[in-house]
Amino acid sequence: MKKNQFITGYSGLRALAVIGVILYHLDPNTFIGGYLGVPIFFVLSGYLVTDHMMRSYEAQGSYDNKKFYISRIKRLYPQMITVLWLSAAWILLFQRNLLAKLNQIIVTNLLNVYNFWQISNGQSYFERFAANESPFTHLWTMSIEGQFYILWPIVMFLLYRFARKRKTIFWILFSLSIVSAIEMAILYLTGADINRVYYGTDTRFFSLGIGAAMAIIWPIEDLRENIAKRDSRVLDLTGLIAFAGMLLMFFSSNMNPQAAFTYCGGMLIFTLLVAIMTAIIAHPGSHWNRILTNPIFKWIGSRSYGIYLYQFPVMIFFEDKLTNIADHPTLYHICEILIILLLSETSYRLIEKPCSKITWQKTKQYFAQVFDTQRNNYAQKFQAAFATIVLIVGSIGIGISPSVKGEDFNKSQLAERINANQKEQKKDNAALIAKMKKNKKTKKVDSSKAMKEARKQAKESPVNKRFTKYGISQVDLQLAQNLNVTAIGDSVMAGSSDDLKKLMPKAIIDAAVSRQLNVAFDLLSSYQNQGALADNVLIGLGTNGPFSMGDVDRLMKQVGPDRHVFWINVHVPSRTWQKPVNDLIAQAAKHYSNLTVIDWYGYSKSHPDWFYEDHTHPTPTGSMYYSAYIVKSIVKHTKF
Repeated sequence: MKKNQFITGYSGLRALAVIGVILYHLDPNTFIGGYLGVPIFFVLSGYLVTDHMMRSYEAQGSYDNKKFYISRIKRLYPQMITVLWLSAAWILLFQRNLLAKLNQIIVTNLLNVYNFWQISNGQSYFERFAANESPFTHLWTMSIEGQFYILWPIVMFLLYRFARKRKTIFWILFSLSIVSAIEMAILYLTGADINRVYYGTDTRFFSLGIGAAMAIIWPIEDLRENIAKRDSRVLDLTGLIAFAGMLLMFFSSNMNPQAAFTYCGGMLIFTLLVAIMTAIIAHPGSHWNRILTNPIFKWIGSRSYGIYLYQFPVMIFFEDKLTNIADHPTLYHICEILIILLLSETSYRLIEKPCSKITWQKTKQYFAQVFDTQRNNYAQKFQAAFATIVLIVGSIGIGISPSVKGEDFNKSQLAERINANQKEQKKDNAALIAKMKKNKKTKKVDSSKAMKEARKQAKESPVNKRFTKYGISQVDLQLAQNLNVTAIGDSVMAGSSDDLKKLMPKAIIDAAVSRQLNVAFDLLSSYQNQGALADNVLIGLGTNGPFSMGDVDRLMKQVGPDRHVFWINVHVPSRTWQKPVNDLIAQAAKHYSNLTVIDWYGYSKSHPDWFYEDHTHPTPTGSMYYSAYIVKSIVKHTKF
């Protein structure tokens, strides 16, 4: 390998990484492993930085730390500051619900400790329905990179000073990486908060460490182009296997970022594949550098930093203003991507490239040109004026944020209601299950007698009277008092479980935040084993992502033909899967005679005032309509 030769294939690898991350953020259910683009960035950073430092130590016995730090500051901070202040200005002008703690977010990003702030503030990477969803969530990676750049010159100095031999340094780095991966698994298995595991510098170090370890045993300058054809084929085949493995994991449901396998070896395996791929691309005897070199990858790769920075703010701000994403998913996603690319290209030309070569002299010259009234450099003056406005407006937003008491999702009315409801769920369910075990035999009531008794009680002893103005009759309210239902749902049901419980006091309701359909199978089995799976099963899942007909078939088979399943379709207009989920449920209802769709979407779509700002979770008033409509639908199709 020629000295200082740029490995163009790494632009291709960076392009694939940033494409994966964007696709994951746009559609986390289809591109379920797209978040794995982050370990690709980490491995490349570990490999290239360590190789550069080790080469300098071996050639000169020292490394220019000052030059390294200055180059990193020039590379990272101009674009990051631009994104932070542009976002702050936008928030002040158009989305003030995000002002709370903005000052903390800006400061922790500038100090490269934002990932720790996210852990301590409970800011989830996976929950996408809080009305105050942060446009900065993805910047945790930049803090870990920043910490690496700050500490790694010191680490490499100590390793070279005391370990000396490459073999020894390799085993130290590799061992530390394995310890990091083991810690990730232990924390996950012992029930640590998933955000602590996902954002932790210690639990994510292995991707940087393995990249660094690879640099020790696979130094770029020692790789030679003139190798035997057989060796070249071995390199190409190894690269193909590694690349195929990466793609397989990218699309594999096993790599769900909230699943055990991901944290118990999955991310480690992916990192090892990336490290192998990184090594193969670096070798001039392999063809993979050429394969991953093309104008498109070169363009995306060279702008990957800006693309990564801008993607999440664009998505959050865009989707906040255009809430009917479900109606035009492809069009809106294309619009988001175009905006991201446009901003990234502009930022690359006006900020990243100029700042990489900036000096004090050039800075003075720039300001002299801007304030020179004799010059007709209007474009330059406009840019400076725009930057000044952004700086002022953004700074005002940051400055006033400490006095703003925003609605922290974890302390919001919705979150507090969900938390309170879940506590009640546990108590009520335990009591109901214990009662069921004592009274195993269920008395069958004659339908006509039940209806007659309900009408009588409706006149003599009305219940839940305030619900009648939300579309349910007193007779149905009476009948609901004796409904045996097992309900499994996500945060939408969790937010309304107290109202559902008032209407159906004999119902077991198990609803929690961020649930998808795959959790239903174990829950149904658990209730079945306890003898607590009622004849009526209510499903409220689909808000957090789509599922397949195979999943529905599995659920229906598990429930059995003798039970009636009521499936609430979804109202989630800001997500692309709203229509696919609702269409699939409707299709399933045609196939299964014991499956009834509760058309919450059709009932509520013309009532935006029933929902919080996320347009998905019902407000207290919306919850009354939601609960009344569900119970009315169950009563209508239930044989008493």
